[in-house]
Order: sequence, then C-alpha cells, then structure tokens
Amino acid sequence: MFLRIEKLPEKLMVGKSVRMSLIENKTAEVWLYFMRNRSRLNNTVGSDLYSIQVYDQLNYFEHFNPHTKFLKWAAIEVESIGNIPDDFKAFTLDPGLYAVFLHKGLASEFQKTVQYIFGQWLPQSSYELDDRPHFELLGGKYKNNDPNSEEEVWIPIRDLNRTAKI
Repeated sequence: MFLRIEKLPEKLMVGKSVRMSLIENKTAEVWLYFMRNRSRLNNTVGSDLYSIQVYDQLNYFEHFNPHTKFLKWAAIEVESIGNIPDDFKAFTLDPGLYAVFLHKGLASEFQKTVQYIFGQWLPQSSYELDDRPHFELLGGKYKNNDPNSEEEVWIPIRDLNRTAKI
C-alpha cells in the first residue's frame, strides 16, 4: 500500500470546487461538472486528474467528524492560470513532502486505505501530518467504479526528526 516519500513541486491547477462534508458528499456532482466541461480548459499538463481535499483545520483527522466541512476539488494541472473559463477556478498546490500510497479497488473500499494510513502507517512513521491539501492522483490506471482501479493517495507530511533539529 505504501509506495514512497516524494517532494512535490508547486503545481498550478484549474478545476471546480465545492464545500462539502462526508455526510453531505458532493463528490459525484463536482466531478460530473468537471468532466463534462474540462475540454474547455487550455494549456493542461498531461491527462492526470486530481481529487483534492482542503481541510480547514489540521486536526480534522484527530477529531474526526463526518459532518465537518472541507473544500473538495476536481482539477487538472495547467501551465498557467490565464484565460480560464469563468465557471472554473485556479488553485495552487503548494510544494512539500508527501507520503504516497496506492489504493486498488472500488471507491467504496477507500476507507480501508485511509484507516491504514492514519491508523497504522502515520503513527508508526517518523512523520507527522502537515497542514497542506491532501489529494488523489487519478492517472492512467484509474477506472471509475472498477475493482481493478488504481489511484495514488498523497498525504502531506513533515519529518519529525528534521523538525526537532530546527
């Protein structure tokens, strides 16, 4: 499940966002709109899609509540953010260290991956959660609602050993 630690460079994104909670899940709605209209976006970088979560508070996972709202993005990387359609927004994915995991299977099984990351891997690692967006990279092996689907799960982290020395 764990793949690697990676330093992500800054990425310019364009997409559609919606404020939601897990109880009031609007993921399908935002992705449907994005997929129907993404052909209007110019200067995209590759074809990988990004499902981005921006949490208001770092302790979102420590005091988990499925009613807590966050910002959900359906996005794609672009070379620049000029000349984007009015119904889309620009977003900058800040650089930083990420732990990258592989989720294989249906979206309905995603909770198992999340439980592994936050219940096992993170507490046993030399890292802590950082206050930056989380995202899933939906590349060439992603197949919506297919048991053979694969996506990368990127979790923002800080090295505890490095933080302690500063």
